[in-house]
Amino acid sequence: MNASFREIADAIHYANRIVLLSHIRPDGDAIGSQLALALSLQAMDKEVVAWNEDGLPESYRFLEKSDLIQKPPAEPAVFDLAIALDAATKQRLGTSLGAIHDAKQWINIDHHASNPGYGDLVHVDTAVPATGQIVYEFIRSEKFPFDLPAAVALFAAISTDTGSFRYPRTSARTFEIASQLVGMGVDAAAIAIKLYESYPKRRVQILGDALREARFDAHDRVVSISVTNEMKERFGVQPDDVEGLIDTVRTVDSVLVAVFFEELPDDKVRLSMRSKIDSIDVNKICSEFGGGGHPRAAGARIRGRLEEVRNTVLKRVCDEVTKSV
Repeated sequence: MNASFREIADAIHYANRIVLLSHIRPDGDAIGSQLALALSLQAMDKEVVAWNEDGLPESYRFLEKSDLIQKPPAEPAVFDLAIALDAATKQRLGTSLGAIHDAKQWINIDHHASNPGYGDLVHVDTAVPATGQIVYEFIRSEKFPFDLPAAVALFAAISTDTGSFRYPRTSARTFEIASQLVGMGVDAAAIAIKLYESYPKRRVQILGDALREARFDAHDRVVSISVTNEMKERFGVQPDDVEGLIDTVRTVDSVLVAVFFEELPDDKVRLSMRSKIDSIDVNKICSEFGGGGHPRAAGARIRGRLEEVRNTVLKRVCDEVTKSV
């Protein structure tokens, strides 16, 4: 059973040293949720640190005070409270886990369907489109401090995880929250430019290479693209440069499932998968490969060579598509 906002607020009030964590290869929802809550807790005079294995992605450095989010230190530390945000499993917190020598209590705030409910206090709401929406409701419900930088962070969180308010589970309440944030002074147009129209040249270059090798299967209902280590080295690509590349090929009218493969240096392949229809649950497919997420957006990390992993995954996806349509 989900912990109430009051129970979570009580745990925060009793704690002094608090660490906020988000998942590896963080997206806008992870970073925005983490930053907004960190700013709120700092305003309550809490001793707060915010860690992510990969640090702060370049694409979110425009968020005010975002330098609060750091890579975890080498020396483990002790905390009264650890709060995991937007992390479907505890393992998705990566090396941040090893930087916590001990935490008296764990809170898990998330919206992924695959979240098993780890932690002492768990609030997982799969009906909402973004963890940022949960954080907003929590801060407002418990009357925690909430200033404009935190509002901007949450607008970015909600905008990115809803595909700029286009994806399933984007509700009337989501738009109400966006309106309230704009009412606080958030410049939606300026944020949209930063999020969707300010990519580095190298992102366009690697996208061009990936599109030239795009593969269509199952009568063009499945599309996949891949990014290799060689491509990343050639263009000097940063980890967040490849986030969202899958959205380009998903726009093809015949496509029902889009798949993105990224070769990693540690003999693994990062898999991202998107579905356009409810009858094809990509969370189920990715769970079979040790990952998870949402019914329409999920991922995994699979050990193996890129071509082998790609062929295995695409066979499974094509079988599912053929069965479902």
